[in-house]
Amino acid sequence: MTNYLTCAAGAVATGAWARPVKALLPAVGALLLPALGAMLCTAALAQPAKPLKLIVPFPAGGTADILPRILAEKLRTAYPAGVLVDNKSGAGGNIGADFVAHAEPDGSTLLASPPGPIAINQHLYKTLPFDPTKWVPVTVLATVPNVLAVSNKLPVNDVAEFIAYLKANPGKVSYASQGNGSTSHLSASLFMQLTGTRMTHIPYKGTAPALVDLVGGTVDVFFDNIASSAVFHKGGKLRILAVADEVRSAMLPQVPTFADAKVPGMVAVTFFSVVAPPGTPVAVVADAQKAMAAALALPDVRQKFADQGAEPRGWSPEQTGAFIRGESDKWNKVIKSANVTVE
Repeated sequence: MTNYLTCAAGAVATGAWARPVKALLPAVGALLLPALGAMLCTAALAQPAKPLKLIVPFPAGGTADILPRILAEKLRTAYPAGVLVDNKSGAGGNIGADFVAHAEPDGSTLLASPPGPIAINQHLYKTLPFDPTKWVPVTVLATVPNVLAVSNKLPVNDVAEFIAYLKANPGKVSYASQGNGSTSHLSASLFMQLTGTRMTHIPYKGTAPALVDLVGGTVDVFFDNIASSAVFHKGGKLRILAVADEVRSAMLPQVPTFADAKVPGMVAVTFFSVVAPPGTPVAVVADAQKAMAAALALPDVRQKFADQGAEPRGWSPEQTGAFIRGESDKWNKVIKSANVTVE
């Protein structure tokens, strides 16, 4: 009862409704006072005292940055102290991830990131300054499928023709990636493993320069994020032959999946998830997930995500954890088979 009284007194002292509640307290019986104190404490604790920092470990402007910013606008009622999206890029996402991994585990600092520092980098880098297996999953914000985009100079019109061309010209076709160990690199590696084909890797520093050279015909193939390539596909600057997801994309419904094109198992989605520092309490994580899931269900948020080719998710922490582990195991096998390393 002492704890309730202390909490109630603190809550009453500063609230806008302090005067009427103070007047009520003397009339409240001993049996009702603990319940009132509990309600006041619950109300006080339901609103986080600190602003929420969403750390994006990649530069501003890309999908990894855009999606958390869309979400942040809708989280301000759950986080009245404010919501800040902060870009801390570098080292394949490891710099921002390290910052979050060593932040106070109170739910005020979360990592909003593509899979690299959450599920893949531990298989690429010899050492990391943090342990990705210790992340506390919050939710998956969205998944975005990769697509097989080819230069207009490549004499193929569908996946079957593309595979036949690769087998007739082993190692002569070049494929771009956003960098060594990136999702585009690993997606191409998975495709080659599934089809028994071989291409030559040309790593770039990001999506933009890779797309420029694909459109220009300097490079032949790019397993790109659908949102980046779709505009060029629609404009006739390149051709998207297949979507690497289990279902067709609403952004390009006429483009088949790889399963449609008789390449089962070729599923490569970029997921954007939120994780918390090791040791973050379960209740804090649950509150954050509920707030984010509610925001992701809003029609305007769903439309803005769709404009990025992203499918909103809002999964529970348990489902998120299982998904991340599955993706980590999947790409670990691809990395080992293709002998991909990053110094």
